[in-house]
Parts: sequence; structure tokens; C-alpha cells
Amino acid sequence: MNILLIGSGGREHAIAWKIKQSEKNVNLFVAPGNAGTAAIAKNIALNPADFQQIKAFVLQNEINHVVVGPEAPLVDGIHDFFLADESLKKIPVFGPDKSGARLEGSKDFAKEFMKKYSIPTARYFTVNSQNIAAGRDFINSLNPPYVLKADGLAAGKGVLIIKDKNEALSELDEMITGKFGKASEKVVIEEFLSGIELSVFAVTDGKTYKILPEAKDYKRIGEKDSGPNTGGMGAVSPVKFADKAFMDKIEQRVIIPTVKGLQTEGIKYKGVIFFGLINVEGNPFVIEYNARFGDPETEVVMPRLKTDLVEILDAVAREELEKINIEFIPGFATTVMAVSGGYPDAYKKGLEMTNLEKVNDSLLFHAGTKESGGKILTDGGRVIAVTSFGQTMNEALEKSMKNAEIITFEGKYFRRDIGFDLK
Repeated sequence: MNILLIGSGGREHAIAWKIKQSEKNVNLFVAPGNAGTAAIAKNIALNPADFQQIKAFVLQNEINHVVVGPEAPLVDGIHDFFLADESLKKIPVFGPDKSGARLEGSKDFAKEFMKKYSIPTARYFTVNSQNIAAGRDFINSLNPPYVLKADGLAAGKGVLIIKDKNEALSELDEMITGKFGKASEKVVIEEFLSGIELSVFAVTDGKTYKILPEAKDYKRIGEKDSGPNTGGMGAVSPVKFADKAFMDKIEQRVIIPTVKGLQTEGIKYKGVIFFGLINVEGNPFVIEYNARFGDPETEVVMPRLKTDLVEILDAVAREELEKINIEFIPGFATTVMAVSGGYPDAYKKGLEMTNLEKVNDSLLFHAGTKESGGKILTDGGRVIAVTSFGQTMNEALEKSMKNAEIITFEGKYFRRDIGFDLK
């Protein structure tokens, strides 16, 4: 079986690692990949945004299955491209079509969807250039802090949480007038919800769904969740407050109405739905949807997944997911992300990484790396995830911290308090 995995981050390395564990005979290509995927698969220099380039490779290499890691190709319609092409339409794509990807690609669409299907979420108001005055009125009606979200994809930078009302009003004007380009031509203003967050993943074949292990990620650059947002500084799984009673609430109030809502809308969703949730006094509310696996949550979810991932992919393609039994590995998995100094602002690339071979009792999932002349170099802000198992969360975290310390590159930084709010 020939599989093409699209993407280049830690999420894709974790997915590739799990695919390679399959008992099926898999020939795996990753486009464009990183230094980590190069060690277990064949990296291909393809642009994920160039669908014609991907088509040529898929046909030339008799690809049997395409797995899409990042959100942009899904929002741009890569699945639709395959379905519309006579030579590609029978090749399964794991990831929703453009209509389903709107759950992530448009915050306004997602909020309207949740409202329509009575899925718990924060109060909101959508603003564009025609109703800014009404948007200001909505901000004035809220208590601080104020949440402003660019409607479209903004490379993870389009969500602002602001304590000062005047600053929020000023940021609204800046967003509408182009701060995030086309992504903020519409802005969703939300009521702030206070609670603790978690991430839940459901795989669906368009007919039914299966729930994967839950996780909690840590987005802020600084310890105790301080400083600006990043792509994710670490994650833990399982999440101790997500007991059976709470997960049952999530399933009944969020997952089931989402899957049924997609069916009612005529959206044939094949892939994973990421539910970004917040626990407000024992009740789950949806903060956001993603149309793909989260990062760095994937780096703890994939290691805990006992079931063969390729079997799951095949079942989704055949619309036979109900036949698959999803099993988890017990215990805890934690990941700590080592990042470049200066991230999430300006940072250096091309820094040599050493001591990777000295890491023991942890998995390394490369995020922003490349191989050059036999050396591993940094190639992004989030560089490498160190994932470990333990009978307790603290045991797993101790291993991850110890090995994150061993890895060396100039300016390396990692948070030493991942899981601090779950202890």
C-alpha cells in the first residue's frame, strides 16, 4: 500500500510514526516532511498548496491513500480537487472537503453551525466593514477580557484576548481594515469563558464516529500560561478532569450533534474533527473546531493509540468505521516542545542540533527541522517535541523534561511547567 502524507510538522511526524507501525505493508511518502520523517519514510519536495503537482506525484507513484495533515490544503479544497478529477476520484483522501473544512476555515460559519444545532459555545457577534458600530456596541456589552477572532485562517495568530476595552475597540478596527489580511475581513467577537481547556478528537467516515484519546495542550510561550500564543508548547494525555461523566457530556452535547449536523447539512465529512473545548463549572463548551489533528496534541494522542492507524484510515475510506474497535494504551503520555530562542517572534533558522542520539526512554517528533550534509538543523520556531510515557503524568513529564534538556541547539527554550494546572 502506497500512502502520501501531506505536511511537515510534529503532527505529521507523529502520524507517520504511527502509520509505520502498521502490520500492513506500507510504503510511506511525506510531502514535504522534515528530518524526522526522512528517517522513517521518503520525503518528497512537493508544495502542499500545488494540487496539480500533488496529482502528478499521486498518479506516477500509484498512491492508494492521501492523508492531509495541515488545515490550509483542506480549506483550499484538496479533497474536492480529487473528487472532481476522473483520474483521482477513487483515491481516498483523509480530511474533509471544502464544505466540511469551513468548521475551521470560517469562525463565523462554525459559530452559526453551533447555534443552529444547539452546541454549547460562547455568545458572539460577527463584524464586517458594514456593521462595525454594532460590533463596538457588543464589546461594550461584555465584561473583560474580550475575545476577537479573525474569521479565516491566520497562521494561528488570529485570536486576540484583550483585557482593556479601549484596546479591544482599537484592535477591532485594525482587524477589519486588514491586520490579518483577508482572514479578518470578518471578525467574531466572543464572550470570554473562564475554565480549563482540553482537546478531543473524533474520527468520522460521514456516517458514524469514534473518539480518540483526549489531550490538553499549552499554547502560551511563558510558564503559568504567560506571554503570547504559540503553535503549542506541550501537551498531556489523558486529562484527569475528563472522567467518564464529563466525556459523556462531551459526546452527547457536542460530538453527536456535530456529526448529525454535518449530515443534515449534506456535508460528507471523512476525517478527524478536533473539538477545542473548555470546562466551565463541569460543563463542556466549544471554543473552536479544527478540521484536522491538533499539534502538539497529536504527539501524545498517536503514541496512546493502540489500534492500527492504517486500519482506521481504510475503514473511513470504506465508510465502515463502525466495525473498528478503538483501543488506547493505558498510562500517561506527555510532550514538551523545544523551540528556537525568540519564538513566536523573530528567531534564527539553520542552527545545528546535537545530542539527539543521547535521548533515552522518550520519542522525538521533529517539528521544524531539516537534514543537511549529515547534520540536523533547525528549520522553524517549534523545533522538536519530546514525548514520554509514564504510569503518572509526573513520571512522564520528568522523562520529557530530562531529554529536552539533553538536546542542544543555540537559543533552545522549553516550558518546564507543562501540566502545571492538572497536578
